[in-house]
Amino acid sequence: MSSILGPVHLLAYSTLLGTELYQSFVMTKVAYQALPRSAFTSLQKRVFPIYFQSQSLLLLLAAVSIPPHGLISLFKEKSDWIPFAVAGITAGLNLVVYGPRTKELMIEKVHQATRDVDLELSTGTVSESMKKLNRSFSRAHAMSIHLNLVAIGATLWYGWRLASRLRFDTK
Repeated sequence: MSSILGPVHLLAYSTLLGTELYQSFVMTKVAYQALPRSAFTSLQKRVFPIYFQSQSLLLLLAAVSIPPHGLISLFKEKSDWIPFAVAGITAGLNLVVYGPRTKELMIEKVHQATRDVDLELSTGTVSESMKKLNRSFSRAHAMSIHLNLVAIGATLWYGWRLASRLRFDTK
């Protein structure tokens, strides 16, 4: 069993880091620039729940596959389990709290915009309900972004630790 842990761990970790970096810094930016706001919103509300689930699953897989003894090996050194704990907590908060809250507020803003059109507000005027929703959305979205960045930082921290232990034969 221990001979399979190393490759599984390396693949899980590298997939995790690649997913985090690609989704956070490439796909979101490209989609934001290329799509109209409504299409971007529709895409994001479908993609980010899957991203947060994948992030959490890959973190768990990476943690349980640490060589040579899996999860037991994780707790041998504080500098190994702390980044996993930080990444796990922040990813979990995005999965369970801030991701769903942001999605819910995003959907509510679309509904409120429809209600505001029915009110025939003067051009440039934003209803009090929309102002309140915008503030709530901004806070939840900012928290989600910051938690994601902390998770990426913790993933990179662990990656540095992992890379420092790799040994290459120089024949």
